[in-house]
Amino acid sequence: MRPRPAWRPITRSIAGLGPTAQWTVLLVLSGLLVLALEAVQLPAALLLGSMFGGIFLAAAGATLRLPRWPQFAAQAVIGCLIARSFTPSLVAAMLRDWPLFLASICGVIGASCFLGWLLARLRALPGTAAVWGSFPGAATAMILMSEAFGADMRLVAFMQYLRVVLVSLVASVVARIWTTPAAGAVAASPWFPPIAWLPFAETLALVTLGAIVAPRLRIPAGPMVLPLVLGAVLEATGSMTIELPPWLLAVSYAFVGWSIGLRFTRPILHHVARLFPRVTASILTLIAICGGFAFLLHSMAGIDPLTAYLATSPGGADSVAIIAASSNVDLPFVMALQTSRFLVVLLIGPSLARFIAARTRP
Repeated sequence: MRPRPAWRPITRSIAGLGPTAQWTVLLVLSGLLVLALEAVQLPAALLLGSMFGGIFLAAAGATLRLPRWPQFAAQAVIGCLIARSFTPSLVAAMLRDWPLFLASICGVIGASCFLGWLLARLRALPGTAAVWGSFPGAATAMILMSEAFGADMRLVAFMQYLRVVLVSLVASVVARIWTTPAAGAVAASPWFPPIAWLPFAETLALVTLGAIVAPRLRIPAGPMVLPLVLGAVLEATGSMTIELPPWLLAVSYAFVGWSIGLRFTRPILHHVARLFPRVTASILTLIAICGGFAFLLHSMAGIDPLTAYLATSPGGADSVAIIAASSNVDLPFVMALQTSRFLVVLLIGPSLARFIAARTRP
């Protein structure tokens, strides 16, 4: 007689709980995971902790599903978060160094597309999921975009967040070796800081527009894209200041993490486990290629090595920003290159994914 797996009693007990009890378990578990990830100073800990909590409950047989409106509102907040980086100084840096940016962007996107094509050719992943999972940029945005264009967001999330973890670890080690922390850069921000109420009201209006209006316009990933585009234009022109208090970001990260994690069934987790070696190898290859582009930026354009490395690092942009802010680097250059690359992927990503997927079919 085969021994009963140790996790089955846990599965039965969680599956037998009512919705309120399951939500309570999810909240407590996600909170503990976030604290553990924060303790090791891992970027995107709020999002990853919530996602891992959702994955555990989904694998244990939980029946929870996040309603659509919190998902749309959280996606709109993420769009505003990305739009907030489009300051006039960042736009000026993009325009001033556009040939340098264009060459670096094309190189990194070309390398990521090749690796995505290779994973699809090896039948490790479906074509569109392999490409979206390999795209550099804001990981959460890539996942939301991939779902809108028909890719399996669970596989894309696995690739994107594994890359976030690996890139963060490598970039943190490189930053620790090459530089000393910037003075005052690592001061913790309070959860409930004073709020500028007029910008906050304008930001909430933008979030509401994304959550309520965008889904009816049938724009792919509209709840995120509409606030992102409008917010970027208003922020870059100085017409609006996007105000996002930490508590609102925390809630939004939790909603996005749960919406992803609760979709992971046990069969998809078994599939992901089989993919782990190949996907890890492709991510480490992409990191090495981007390191080569950083060397070219340093040797040909005179950019200091750490600035070049963080600027060409294959995302996510939020984790790179955290590392760059605590290091003696040219932060506007780093964020300008990261944001420019994200914009290019946002514009041409769907067409590239379809083009590559069409050429990997037998």
